[in-house]
Amino acid sequence: MSEQRIWTAALVVIGDEILSGRTQDKNIAQLASWLNVQGIRLAEVRVVPDRAEAIAEAVNILRARNDYLFTTGGIGPTHDDITVDAIAAALGVPVVHHPDAVATLERYYESRGGLTEARARMARVPEGATLIENRVSGAPGIRWQNIFIMAGVPHITAGMLDALTGTLEGGQPVISATVGGWVAESEVADLLRRTEKAYPGVAIGSYPFFRDGRTGANFVVRSPDQALVDACLSDLTAGLEQAGYAVTAGGI
Repeated sequence: MSEQRIWTAALVVIGDEILSGRTQDKNIAQLASWLNVQGIRLAEVRVVPDRAEAIAEAVNILRARNDYLFTTGGIGPTHDDITVDAIAAALGVPVVHHPDAVATLERYYESRGGLTEARARMARVPEGATLIENRVSGAPGIRWQNIFIMAGVPHITAGMLDALTGTLEGGQPVISATVGGWVAESEVADLLRRTEKAYPGVAIGSYPFFRDGRTGANFVVRSPDQALVDACLSDLTAGLEQAGYAVTAGGI
């Protein structure tokens, strides 16, 4: 199989509340799953505080070495929602009110007390940006070239990702299959290494666990090629069984 172009994305999770532990981030997992369906690999994640210089540094580093960059958090109506300003500064462009965002917010808040000055902050974008539809709460997400600026609230982020589905260029989605057993991964490390080496283009992940006083591991085979996944999983399963381990398809 010829080597395929691997499309990558990075995520910057923005918020003091994430770093303090007050809020548990759920966007990493849902973005990674969504990207996989688009044929894009989530290659790296950085969590940064609500500080403009930290946001700008992360954005400029990660957008330069990935095809896409996503950010979550800090685009609400309050004074500490500084993501748009920080990203605009990183890009060297001014912040402007997007007319379509203003109109969307005016419609959304018409029966909710009107568009206040604070609410109008959610129409601010780096100059040159387009909007990502938000069917949940009115305030749109923002796209600036390969940067996607989204809400921190997971169900709102999910809606924005849904609006982006099918619009990003990517490769083939990664397919995975799992086999698990009551085995210490250290005991089969050589088998895992040999099997992976025998199938270029396949990655085998090992995920140990301790349950009911016993040690086990699940082994996940990943590749864009279904035939390779099937063949590698078959060989890995046979190798584990030959080594004397009872294994379960789909993991345990």
